[in-house]
Amino acid sequence: MRSEVHNIDCLEYMRTLPDKAFTLAVADPPYGVDYARGKNGFGVTVDKLPTREDTKWDVVPDKAFFDELLRVSENVIIWGGNYFTHLLPVSKCWLVWDKCNGMENKSVFADCELAWTNMTKVVKMFSMRQLGFISETTDGDRIHPTQKPTELYGWIYRTFSIEDATIFDPMMGSQSSRIAAYKMGFDYIGCEIDEEYFTKGCERFDRECRGITKTKSGRVLIQPSLFDNVIRDPFAAINVQKK
Repeated sequence: MRSEVHNIDCLEYMRTLPDKAFTLAVADPPYGVDYARGKNGFGVTVDKLPTREDTKWDVVPDKAFFDELLRVSENVIIWGGNYFTHLLPVSKCWLVWDKCNGMENKSVFADCELAWTNMTKVVKMFSMRQLGFISETTDGDRIHPTQKPTELYGWIYRTFSIEDATIFDPMMGSQSSRIAAYKMGFDYIGCEIDEEYFTKGCERFDRECRGITKTKSGRVLIQPSLFDNVIRDPFAAINVQKK
């Protein structure tokens, strides 16, 4: 099973690929709605989070990105599609992530998120509670301002993927999409331009999927039971760093 990730500009990478290189592409581009309303780009002040200049990443991609994405994948899903309607064709099939906030939500957080698709299926909805940091997900610590649940990607793959599919995520951030693909047995390729998010995402993937934890001192710990008591190379994952 292939699980390959690149610390690179996704547009640069996609331009090296042939048409329809992937079965399914699932993208979560920046929406351009200024997530840095508060400290750390989460819309609120949260002292426990590391400080980042989050306004820099929150820029809507230009049309070239969407054109390339539609070229390299047979099926395409784009979260935040309602922000990009001026750059995308009309869609019949939209995905709805209902965050189950109900009447309790009087904050700036959305009740749901919408994803555009190029498919001709009916509208589909996934429900999972998430209101800011209140979430039903089984994921660990949040490492990206727009991190989506692994369960959401698992639902997408079950609903839209076919056997032997190759999945592509051009802006994988926390690598939720990669973790879900790995656990479900799909081949996967992902890109992330931010070196810090790339590193943290790879560490999260190794921890959740391979039982590999790297301590602050640099020591690598492996849970032997996950590997049938066979010692294997802890760096066997294909993590391609940009030069």
